[in-house]
Amino acid sequence: MHKHIDWDAPGNASVTRHYASDKQHEVQPHPGMMLSARYQGMVVRVEVEAYREDDALSIGKVAALIDTQGKRHQSHGDVSVGDFVRLPDDKRALEPTIEDEED
Repeated sequence: MHKHIDWDAPGNASVTRHYASDKQHEVQPHPGMMLSARYQGMVVRVEVEAYREDDALSIGKVAALIDTQGKRHQSHGDVSVGDFVRLPDDKRALEPTIEDEED
């Protein structure tokens, strides 16, 4: 059973928006691919197990939950590492840049 998640809007980190003018470089999700989304301010990495092209929807397992400082968590809100979730293409997000302390 897949958990229903109310994903955060990806805003300016939207994969769909990023590739809107460069469709040739956009890659359709496939099994084994790692995708990212936002949930309550956290980055959620999802390992794709299946992709439904008709729905533009990836189904996969939560592989990581990462806060804004780069720290990993086992759970956050209603999401835990290992949960099976559905991730619509319009909620996919680019990975955030984490500032290096030496910069």
